[in-house]
Amino acid sequence: MNVAIIGAGSWGSALAMQAARVGHRARLWDHNADRAAVMQAERQNRRYLPGIEFPGNLVVTGDMSHALDETEVCIEAVPSTALRSVLPDLARHLPRAAPVVCATKGIEFDTLYTMDEILIHGLAPGQPLVTLGGPSFAREVALGMPTAVVVASRSAVANHAAAEALHGGYFRVYDTDDVVGVELGAALKNVMAIACGVSDGAGLGTNARAALITRGLAEISRVAMKRGANPLTMMGLAGLGDLVLTCTGDLSRNRRVGLGLGKGRPLAEVLDELGQVAEGVVTARSAWQLAQREAVEMPITEQVYAMLYEDKPVGEVLRDLAGRGRRAERG
Repeated sequence: MNVAIIGAGSWGSALAMQAARVGHRARLWDHNADRAAVMQAERQNRRYLPGIEFPGNLVVTGDMSHALDETEVCIEAVPSTALRSVLPDLARHLPRAAPVVCATKGIEFDTLYTMDEILIHGLAPGQPLVTLGGPSFAREVALGMPTAVVVASRSAVANHAAAEALHGGYFRVYDTDDVVGVELGAALKNVMAIACGVSDGAGLGTNARAALITRGLAEISRVAMKRGANPLTMMGLAGLGDLVLTCTGDLSRNRRVGLGLGKGRPLAEVLDELGQVAEGVVTARSAWQLAQREAVEMPITEQVYAMLYEDKPVGEVLRDLAGRGRRAERG
């Protein structure tokens, strides 16, 4: 197939490499034409995935029309804050029958749209849409290491095309029709990863981390089911799987943000050193809004929001989480 990947960050580049390894003709688009030319010449993404060579059937371009020419599957992997700005050009050149696989994770501030909902409003009516989730660090995918993900769509045909674009080698693709569950699991686990990083950075130990992961899953499940998600999705790759990886893995950008904050470093300094987007920082604000709108109790999300946007000291955040009243576990 012709597979277009829109967004040449670490995740988009890794997915482009996987599509190419499967045997498809992959075209990776970067909004910066000069940077795209450098990647095409050097045959790697030196900025985000240094030292990992692109397959020969992967082309990098700064021209959206070239990237989308005769594409049969489009994988969208731009940061959540940039998605709306990319949509007009994407919609202009995108073949109407091509499924769009959303690999962006987040919830838009104020509208509280998931990325799937932004695509619904920004693309042509009836454009087939698929959401990609599951535990998958970009660098390990780029290296061809074993990975399992899930694609979700209201269309079985679109789901099949998305899976065919990526499934192969050590990269397994499962499927579901629970778009809401996969979207919210993928977005909200980043907030929990910041909380786990803060706990680890403050030296609170592995018991505390396990508690945060478990109660974080309860929070995600509550709001996801309120929005109509299948509770079993929260036990699968897009829920528990992605949450555990992001909260414990050293490659997790959101966990690294939390680690820095837990050690007492300013947020601006931590983000500057990171040099990449940490979606959990953006999502914490919209997740807090979502909890208020849906009247769902999300204490970890509330404390992460207060720490990031109200300058609440880390010590007070941890004290308030530990000092909450006793309650039944299933709730």
